[in-house]
Amino acid sequence: MNVLLDEVPVPAEQFSRAPRYLSVALTNACELHCAYCYAPKHAAALERERVLAWAVELDAAGCLGVGFGGGEPTAYRRFAQLCSDIAQSTSMAVTFTTHGHRLTPKLVESLRGAVHFVRLSVDGVGTTYKRLRSRRFAAVVQAAGLLGTLAPFGINAVINADTVSELDDLAEFSDKVGASELLLLPEQPTAATPGISDADAQRLVEWAAIARTGVRLAISRTGLEAALPTAEAIPGEHPLDAHMHIDATGVLRPHAYAPTGLSVGIRIMEAVHALREAP
Repeated sequence: MNVLLDEVPVPAEQFSRAPRYLSVALTNACELHCAYCYAPKHAAALERERVLAWAVELDAAGCLGVGFGGGEPTAYRRFAQLCSDIAQSTSMAVTFTTHGHRLTPKLVESLRGAVHFVRLSVDGVGTTYKRLRSRRFAAVVQAAGLLGTLAPFGINAVINADTVSELDDLAEFSDKVGASELLLLPEQPTAATPGISDADAQRLVEWAAIARTGVRLAISRTGLEAALPTAEAIPGEHPLDAHMHIDATGVLRPHAYAPTGLSVGIRIMEAVHALREAP
């Protein structure tokens, strides 16, 4: 099926009021301690009823999907029930990003029919993965096998000095385990790390420009995408129409790396409107 999204210009007043996609950090909790992780380290978690109410409101305003992260979303209390409630109460796609080490056959079964796509974080392969995450690589291979029985899934990989030389291996791994996509995440600066170097960023761009992989490639919006032949879902779409992010304290931000945002009250669409109007 071919869909021409830009054949007929649509007046701005007819756009959906909600962003096309909302990412939600349900909790800051995570048992891994990756040095380059950008997620806040203070304890915080969103109330389940609050998240469900936001999802229903967003759905009514035209949002197409919600994606759960953290921290580690599978560490969130009654995570599977929340996914099920949203899937039953809205028409939105439900996705989540996980390190995979909490996945069990029982949890996967409880999520069946409630999630539409999953992202598995795999930063490096083999001994590199074990060194960066202090977990066996075999365990993440097993997690990929479990996810393959649940829903379509993709692989996320933070690209930095430790992993940029393993891009071919990451693509091969993604293809081998049946992932539909490899999402490249250039490391972002944190209080503890400087982010990806200019030299490694250039290596990433050069690799992605000529790579011939068995899996679809994608890259996060960090500026490097401008140097690559990427396909925009909706050409000319404003970033805040495409995506917004809520952190585990209930602050709505333009994206997960944004330093500031607006606190969300009972009605999330009020915060969405205010964020769009903010200078």
